[in-house]
Amino acid sequence: MKELKLFIITGLSGSGKSTAMAAFEDARFFCVDNMPVALLPKFLELHIGSTEIAGLVFVMDLREKSFLSGYQSVFESLREKGYNFEILFLEADEQILLQRYSQTRRYHPLSQDKSLIEGIRAEKEQLKDLRKSADRIINTSQYNVHKLKSVILDIAQKIRKLALMKINILSFGFRYGIPPDADLLIDVRFLTNPYFVPELRASDGETESVRNYVLNSEETRIFLKKYLDLLDFLIPLYEKEGKAYLTIGVGCTGGRHRSVAVARAMFEHVNKPGRRVELAHRDINSV
Repeated sequence: MKELKLFIITGLSGSGKSTAMAAFEDARFFCVDNMPVALLPKFLELHIGSTEIAGLVFVMDLREKSFLSGYQSVFESLREKGYNFEILFLEADEQILLQRYSQTRRYHPLSQDKSLIEGIRAEKEQLKDLRKSADRIINTSQYNVHKLKSVILDIAQKIRKLALMKINILSFGFRYGIPPDADLLIDVRFLTNPYFVPELRASDGETESVRNYVLNSEETRIFLKKYLDLLDFLIPLYEKEGKAYLTIGVGCTGGRHRSVAVARAMFEHVNKPGRRVELAHRDINSV
């Protein structure tokens, strides 16, 4: 696995290491939390066969009692063997760490026989040499979860192009319930219903006759122009935020006519080169 980029995430407890690991996972890195440092060389001898893996990330810190005594020799040995890894050291200001522990009510790993502030200061002292050897120090004091994730995604992007956000466009019928995974939901029951046109009732929104009926009306053209403009504005913002999936639900009464035709029109507009877009009609065959 020497061809893969490795990251070691370490640093102060409460500084955001779990959030950083989650961001790497979104960028298709294989991540292991609380990895015993002595097992790292053995782990790297394993073969991970997926070609989708961008790299490896290991979170290591003082939760492992032998970390301090073992990390230096292990890291030096790996570099001698040709492994390319980078140490990311996360930290935050003392007052910020106190606030975070107060909010989460979690125990600090060094505060069992000490006060919280004493545990924070003891950890900082014990990790000072590791901090000096880190390739990158990230102070998360002013970061919320989304900002820290963005910083980590920027780091990951230099290793490989991030997996594109997957856009799912889903037509459905309100009669059968709202899709629970929909991020955006649009109700098109205001459009004229082909169900009440005898010659169209048996067809669905993927047929030319129904599509023409639904899409060629003036209210549909006005609606699509406004809503597609909104999607053109929103989608890049969701991508910038690092969102992995975006599901757009389009609903009508039964999910066979109007929602199907409109979802198809949205798919054709959104499905541009360089995007991952899928179209599904949940209730098109429902009676």
